[in-house]
Formats: sequence, C-alpha cells, structure tokens
Amino acid sequence: MKEIDTHTFITLHRGDDVRRLAFMADKFPNVNMSYALVQIQGWQMARSKLPTWATIDGIVYPPHLNMEQCSSEVTAIYKQRILARLLGSFLDQSTLIDLTGGFGVDFSFMSRGFRKSIYVERDPALCAVARHNFELLGLPHAEVICDDGVEWLHRQSKPDTAAPIVIYMDPARRDAHGQKVVALGDCTPDVVAFRDELMRKADYVILKLSPMLDWHAAVAAMDTGGNVSEVHIIAVGNECKELLLVLAHGRHDLRVVCSNDADIFAFHPRLTNAGSGNLPTATISVSPTGTLLVPNAAVMKSGCFAELAMRFDVRPIDANSHLFVSPHTVPNFPGRQFRILAVSTLGKRELRQNLHGLRQANISVRNFPLSVAELRKRLKLQDGGSVYIFATTWQGRHVLVITSKTSVSQD
Repeated sequence: MKEIDTHTFITLHRGDDVRRLAFMADKFPNVNMSYALVQIQGWQMARSKLPTWATIDGIVYPPHLNMEQCSSEVTAIYKQRILARLLGSFLDQSTLIDLTGGFGVDFSFMSRGFRKSIYVERDPALCAVARHNFELLGLPHAEVICDDGVEWLHRQSKPDTAAPIVIYMDPARRDAHGQKVVALGDCTPDVVAFRDELMRKADYVILKLSPMLDWHAAVAAMDTGGNVSEVHIIAVGNECKELLLVLAHGRHDLRVVCSNDADIFAFHPRLTNAGSGNLPTATISVSPTGTLLVPNAAVMKSGCFAELAMRFDVRPIDANSHLFVSPHTVPNFPGRQFRILAVSTLGKRELRQNLHGLRQANISVRNFPLSVAELRKRLKLQDGGSVYIFATTWQGRHVLVITSKTSVSQD
C-alpha cells in the first residue's frame, strides 16, 4: 500500500508548497516523503517547462537540479522540426539514436515519426525512469539500452541500408570535479575525439552544446571539410538556452540560424563579414521616428552584425556597442525597437535637462564603463517605468540614449 499512499499524496498535494509539505512527514508515515516532494516539485516545474508531460498522470520526474538542466518542451520541439526538415519523406524510414539519453526529454519529442528510435544511457536508474515514462508518453517502441553511449557505438556497424540514421548527443559540460568547461573537447564524452566514427555510422549528427561555448570554435573542432552544415542558436524569452551543431555528409556552406521564440534570423557566415567593425557608424537621430534597435540574445551570440546591418539597412552606433539605429521602425527586425527621445552625455547640465522629472527607468549598459547598479545610483533612478536608458559609447563619447518602446518592440 505504500506506493498507493505515496501516489495519492502526490496527486492531492502537487499544487502545494513543497517547503511546507516537508514538515508534514510525521503525519504521513506510509508516504515516501522524500520521493513525493521530488515528484511534486518536478510536476510544478513541468507545468511551464514540459506542459505536455505535466498533463500525463504518473510521469516520474528527476530531482530539482536535473529538472532545471533538462531541455524544455520548446527547445525539444525545435529539434524535432529540424529532423523533420532534414529527413522529409524519409522520416518514417529513419532511425534515431540518442547516445546520451539522460532524462529523455529531447528523445521523447525527437523520436516521434521515426521507424526506429534507440535511447542509450549508462545510468540504470535513468533507464528505468525512461522506460516507464516513454510508455506513458505513447512511445512503446522506443528501445532503451543501458550502456555507455560511446562504448555501445564502438560495437555497432552501420546497417547496409539506404534508410537514414541520425545520431544525437548532449555531452556533459562539466568535468570530473563538477566545474563547467568552455571547450567542446573538454565535454564528456569528447565528441571531437570520435567525430570521424560518428560520421561513418550516421547520415546526420546533431550535437546539443552549451550556449556559453564559442560556436566558431565548436564548428572548427567538428568540421572535416564542410560537413558542419548548420548552427542553431536557440533562445527562449530572449535568453540563450542551447547551441546546436548539425553535421551531414558532403561539403556545405554553413548556415547559422538564430531563433528567439518564433523569431528566426538565418545567414551564411562564409558569404558575409559577420562582424560590425568595418561598418560606418551612425548618427543618432532624435526625431519622431528615430529608432534604436537592440538585437535579441540569439543574434547577439551569433555576432552577425554586418549581415544584420545590410539586410535591414540599419547602422551600428559604435563598432563594439552592438546597438543599431534607423530613421524609422524596421519590420521583422530580430530584436526590440525603441523610439529615441533624447541623447545625453553624463554632464550635469545635460542630465538635468534630459532627465528632468524622471523618477524611474529601465537601464542597460553596452560598451560602457559603469555597471547598471553604478549608473542607477549615479542617476538616482528607481527601476521600472516606461523609459528605457541605454548607456553606451558613441563616437568615442559615453552617452545615454533615452528611449521608449515602439509599437513593434518585442518584450
């Protein structure tokens, strides 16, 4: 009866505060309280992070840290769409192999539509959870293999068939001491060390990497003559979440895709000078339509500022500020747009004139010597309100660009 009592407790209290529930253990001697609290907290996180999973009764969730680190439904579906585009009509003939199974969120979405899907994970406990969850999620044909993904791959040979094979990997981005690593070759497993084997045994390889990694260095490490075909920088809510590399056979002109929610900006870095150092800087215009443009997080990570300027006919304020201006609002610009109200130096007279009567503002700094906290203290402004101040460098001077949101600005 212990399992039933624990399950009932989870169902009855899954909307409650887990900190308060932790003090109720003595009142429920037949409840595995530590397990129940993990499940309740996991379900509460899943409501926003994995809404499809949260609607299914009986899903087993991992501890809080693992829930924080696992993919979201949004990013998992994004990967699923990449596969559908790459494979097209061959999807239902193809095989997906996830060599770093983990909690199985990505696998549960990516595997749909495949003829065969294989989840490989060396942790027996995670494998047991995956088997349980996959059945509830409607994936009864998913094959769960408890083994080290790399060792398992070494023992496999590519089937003599034309049906495509996709290998997916999410290498751990921490070393043996739990410290974060910044180079692809330092991840576990070291995908650079056996990249040739990956390409021999798969038609496509998709690597999920930390958004903190340098995508240029990652491409250089994995490229063996143009086989890195795509880089995807995925942001959700203007926060970079994942970096994906897509490897395919043959030589490809690399395509970089910057995704922020439904906003997509793609370019070919080999065909353009991606930076903004060679672009003429702009004059900041204070006019009824003068607009400041702030690229979203995915575009910022890509560094494709020259492509951005050319495609949307905008100009950078400064080579290193990564803020752009236009005499008008710009349809489909991948980022936020603000109407320029005033431009001020840090001189006392100009500050009094341009900030007169202002009590609060949203402050950002780009290529500026003060932090947000330091500048806010100096300006004596509270946080919030409808005014947005961008502190930056323009023509060698430190200035404040005082703005308000335009009707086309993204939140």
